[in-house]
Amino acid sequence: MIRICSALSEAGHEVELVGRNKRDSQSLATRNYKQTRLNCWFEKGKFFYLEYNLRLFFYLLGRQDYFLTAIDLDTALTAVGLNIFQKKPFFFDAHEMFTEVPEVIDRKSVQKIWLKVEASVFRRAKKIYTVGFALKKFFEDRHHRSDVMVVRNAPNSKRESVQIPVEINLPSEPFILYQGALNKGRGLERLIQILKDYSLNYPLVLVGDGDVRQELERMVNSMGLQKQVFFVGQVSPIYLPEISRRARIGYNVSENLGLSYFYSLNNKFFDYVEAELPSVINDFPEYVEHCKKFSVGILVSNANQEIADALKKLIEDEVAYQKIKNQCSLARNVWNWECEKQILIDIYQEFKQ
Repeated sequence: MIRICSALSEAGHEVELVGRNKRDSQSLATRNYKQTRLNCWFEKGKFFYLEYNLRLFFYLLGRQDYFLTAIDLDTALTAVGLNIFQKKPFFFDAHEMFTEVPEVIDRKSVQKIWLKVEASVFRRAKKIYTVGFALKKFFEDRHHRSDVMVVRNAPNSKRESVQIPVEINLPSEPFILYQGALNKGRGLERLIQILKDYSLNYPLVLVGDGDVRQELERMVNSMGLQKQVFFVGQVSPIYLPEISRRARIGYNVSENLGLSYFYSLNNKFFDYVEAELPSVINDFPEYVEHCKKFSVGILVSNANQEIADALKKLIEDEVAYQKIKNQCSLARNVWNWECEKQILIDIYQEFKQ
């Protein structure tokens, strides 16, 4: 969202990013656009979605000085409501396939509701863009639209190196890096098990937080891997490039828990490429297509042996490692925000009022 709002602001738009204020929210950094947080009683669940959309609806109701973009289905109810009551046009930015995430598909009644919301959004939205070509095709086929655009969430091609604070505990030697949410389906339990079962005596750094962190910590303790696995927790995005540059291998092997995961194109994929960090990658459609253009990692299935072999290859085979690293160097000149943001700007310029 920082990239999107900054790019639109630099292109001459007056931008306001509206979100919510959580109990543990950190202070907002000063940006070149307005930032607003709405206070909510509920933190999660159906009451949160209902409350947040009601607060957002009344915050925007009656205003005429804006053009609305709904980010994912979280804010889609507000967009549809304002479109109905005020004839307010809106864009839709689909960062994921929300109706197909495990938390939704496991509850069929909830999924039916969100599918109806999604159908209404795709019927009413003036313009739609998403983060990958597999998602574009899926959305176009499901909702019979042929105009979904793609704006990939790639980082800037050159990000400044910053000093990592001492409180961010990293090993002194190169390591395997996972950055992102520590949630179900990210393949982290599998990775830790592989380190143990295949005697991979190589450090693992987990950057991020999430629902399964405590479970992972218990797993590490029970296996005696406390000195090998480092839980860094959440860190400021400004430190991620330098952490990636210190790593030897990036890890990006989610489990296929539904279409949202299967058609995903994770931010970490591009972050690893920008850091010229060879990675172990899902053989899901988006990654297969991207790796046909630049071989920035080793594609694997969810077989433990295959993942272990890929990790060993990147640890031990220096010739293969340098070939992949060189591919990352080429790819970062193509898969970067400087290229993607122009697509974003063109989408909004076309309908600039």
